[in-house]
Amino acid sequence: MKTIQVYDPAMCCSTGICGTNVDPDLVNFAAMLSQLSGQGVKVERQNLGQQPMAFAQNPAVKDALQKEGTAVLPLIFLDGEIYMKGRYPNHDERPAFFRAALGIKEEAAS
Repeated sequence: MKTIQVYDPAMCCSTGICGTNVDPDLVNFAAMLSQLSGQGVKVERQNLGQQPMAFAQNPAVKDALQKEGTAVLPLIFLDGEIYMKGRYPNHDERPAFFRAALGIKEEAAS
């Protein structure tokens, strides 16, 4: 089973989908995580404002924060490896992330 870990910047709630100025990429990413979870992918989200110890206890997250500061957030891990940092996947990147999270290999163009 694949595992996704998301280390979000401090947000008003656990998903960040609240308030008046919501990032559309965050909304779509949250929906995609819900879909992936429903298909058996293990999804873990940590919010800096609500679970700061989770950030301190992950050596890769702690190192990235020390080197780059909070601008490195969100950090998105796929099976323990950093997949993306500093932003959520945009419209064009989400299909590849979805396939990778499900373990679907990219087919070579013919």
